[in-house]
Amino acid sequence: MQKNPAALLTLAAALLWASQAGADSFRCGTRLVTDGDSIDKVEALCGAPDSIQRREVLQRPIRWYRGRPYYTTYEPVPIPIEYWTYNLGPNKLMRRLKFEDGLLVDVETLSHGYNPPGD
Repeated sequence: MQKNPAALLTLAAALLWASQAGADSFRCGTRLVTDGDSIDKVEALCGAPDSIQRREVLQRPIRWYRGRPYYTTYEPVPIPIEYWTYNLGPNKLMRRLKFEDGLLVDVETLSHGYNPPGD
């Protein structure tokens, strides 16, 4: 059986894309922030967001060991949640980043941005 180099290259690219599809990321110019990055790192790479929403949720504390979650207590504790929104202008889509306890856990793509009032 002959091997088609173009087919092999396409397959390799598809596998690479599939392995990265689970991770959330956000490109700030030439810099990339991904799940697990701290608030400080995201602000250093992307600058201050256009808006921040803060709240707390009650969750049972979890420790991860060898890929499995273990609850450390039955009592829920307050976990700070922050939503940062970046308005990238009317020609790009806005992004909302969710931080739990200071770490990036989700990047959501929103609708097109807008020009701020007064521009």
